[in-house]
Amino acid sequence: MVKKLKAIAASAGDNQLAATVRESAQQIWLAGLGAFGKTQEEGAKVFDALVKEGRNLETRTRKFAQTRMGSVTGQVGKAANKATARATATWDKLEQVFEDRVARALNKLGVPTNRDIQNLSKRVEELTASVRRLDGGRAKGAKRPKRAAKK
Repeated sequence: MVKKLKAIAASAGDNQLAATVRESAQQIWLAGLGAFGKTQEEGAKVFDALVKEGRNLETRTRKFAQTRMGSVTGQVGKAANKATARATATWDKLEQVFEDRVARALNKLGVPTNRDIQNLSKRVEELTASVRRLDGGRAKGAKRPKRAAKK
């Protein structure tokens, strides 16, 4: 456009140069108006297209976030389960240490253990059975027959 104006200015006079400048200014003005009109027409279409693209992007982003949230939730759940298992194991060890110390203290004091009492009960049952066999299997409280007196 500038080259055209320079060429016209070099070959023509001032009147023709002014007319050419006016014509160029008019064309620029009309081009601007055309661009404005085109923008108004296409603007709604572009706006609608941008809204549609925004919805698609939002949907993809939500799906991605939900997927990530699910995997993070799973990882947190696994970590919590591991921590619970460790805590339970530690608690069990502590409980066992406590039981062992209490058992040693009771043993030092001479208090019999449950196993000692069970062994004694078993021994008493065995002795009772032996006494019954030796006694002839009589019932409890039955009196022995009297022997004849020696003469």
